[in-house]
Amino acid sequence: MQAWYFTEMPYPYLPPTDEISTMRVSLPVKHFDPKIGADLYNRYLDEHMIADEAGLDLMVNEHHQTATCLDVAAPLSLAILARQTKNAKLCILGNPIANRGDPIRIAEEMAMVDCISHGRVSAGFVRGVPYEVFAANTNPSRTAERLWEGIDLVQKAWTSHGEPFNFEGAFTHRRAVNVWPRPYQQPHPPIWVTGSSDLPAIRRAASRGFVFATFLQPHAKVRTLFDAYRSAYVLNGQPGGGGTAFMPLVYVADTETEAEAGMKELIWYMTAKTEVQYRNPPGYAPVEANIQGLKGAFSGRTDAMRSQGLEAQREQGVIMYGTPDQVVAQVKRFYDLVGGFDHLLMMMQAGFLDHKRTVSNINLFAKECYPQIRDLARTRPLAEKAAAE
Repeated sequence: MQAWYFTEMPYPYLPPTDEISTMRVSLPVKHFDPKIGADLYNRYLDEHMIADEAGLDLMVNEHHQTATCLDVAAPLSLAILARQTKNAKLCILGNPIANRGDPIRIAEEMAMVDCISHGRVSAGFVRGVPYEVFAANTNPSRTAERLWEGIDLVQKAWTSHGEPFNFEGAFTHRRAVNVWPRPYQQPHPPIWVTGSSDLPAIRRAASRGFVFATFLQPHAKVRTLFDAYRSAYVLNGQPGGGGTAFMPLVYVADTETEAEAGMKELIWYMTAKTEVQYRNPPGYAPVEANIQGLKGAFSGRTDAMRSQGLEAQREQGVIMYGTPDQVVAQVKRFYDLVGGFDHLLMMMQAGFLDHKRTVSNINLFAKECYPQIRDLARTRPLAEKAAAE
């Protein structure tokens, strides 16, 4: 199992929550102080470098028009880390290809950063979260189509080394595609995608050998998603290797009391306010997913889940906190409940969690927890498991 350090680089210095209706989309930028922001950017990059030195891999993402994520251009932070770190694998999860106008630009950026890092990049692609549809003015019912067409074009651009080619898709029309540079990794960097409910898309990712990642979901739902992936995974001949990834909030401390205090800081991320009209634009989620939602299905980020408190969320695996041995036990329990997984993506900093405690969290996990879970077996396709048994 690989363990990845992650933060969304938050800007928590906002008015009291009862004075603002949202932290996303329409929160006035007057609440952002550039001097504070500059210090935060440099602090967050420093913490990534500390995680690299501690032996963790690194993940970055991007969001837009929100105080929860200052990393508005993840290829920029990825490029900085490619030059300043030495050992860590670097995953961008991801490129919001459905909301960017030019997939070729993404292909160029990822190839360039892969070369700078000497082949440490994993290139993730995402639709973009629901609230970003409004800012991007994208048709929510077609973001999935845009995602997969963009991935197809990027893959072809990375692997076409002869004459330029034309591309005529539903959304992108390009003449003489001929991407320079080509990626350091051949045929291309590992490809990751994310999801939370679309089982056909998960099976599609599996059949193409992509890594599938999901965030902050209860273990029963994660098992459903990972089983869908495993049932469709093609083991041989797929670039990137494939596999599954899960992201909880993680805080490790010498005592459970200290760990609980740290988790109460991290949980700020899950209390970020979003006005209801931005949460589920019509057409964004599959019909079946909306039906399940109306029936009471929930993820770790819903109000219903949060209202149950820290212990309930820990039981579900959405958050993991405690002493090193307690956190190891929680990771292994989750691993067993979901049928195994390959990558632990850990949000280890959020909200007002300061530099000292963030570094302590990183180092304690790397030193005390990671050695106990590193050798957990990679998952296998269901068919292969059945044959072995």
